[in-house]
Amino acid sequence: MEETLGQQPANCIKVVIFGPESTGKTTLARQLARHYHSVWVPEYAREYLQDKWNNERKTCGPEDLLPIAKGQMRLENSLARKTDSVLICDTDLLETKVYSEEYYSGSCDPLLEKFALENTYDLYFLTYIDSPWVKDDLRDKPGEREEMFKAFKKALLKYERPFVLLKGAKDERLKEAVKHIDLLLKRSH
Repeated sequence: MEETLGQQPANCIKVVIFGPESTGKTTLARQLARHYHSVWVPEYAREYLQDKWNNERKTCGPEDLLPIAKGQMRLENSLARKTDSVLICDTDLLETKVYSEEYYSGSCDPLLEKFALENTYDLYFLTYIDSPWVKDDLRDKPGEREEMFKAFKKALLKYERPFVLLKGAKDERLKEAVKHIDLLLKRSH
């Protein structure tokens, strides 16, 4: 199981769109992949949990987190082989760890935690909560956006991850993200 949670070697820069639900992460991931003519790694949890909701009318539980993490890394490792420039990740295992701790009394499966801390990325984009809340079957904490944002920022600081805070309208966020990715690409060549 351990090898399914680790990153495989890749010849690309990896960035993560990171933050609370309904803060424009998927929109930004798609925009960046289009801008760089590259690929983006969707959030596996959305597909997994939507299927669970549709089939069982059940929400996420702690038992779902390892299957979600394995699915996320399977997607990331597969898609990382399809680019040699930049891979845009709509989430990572550190985000899953934050959700685990916030939703399940501060706990996180030790295996999930191990790989959340071992897997590395070149840059994180922390999305602020100034995007309008969009309700769907899975989003469930519109009143706790500030608290969740603080938890995500705290994790980035605690684990010394390089990050840039993105605020404002979609076009402003995209422009800021492109500026930082361009710097990474310039340094890598």
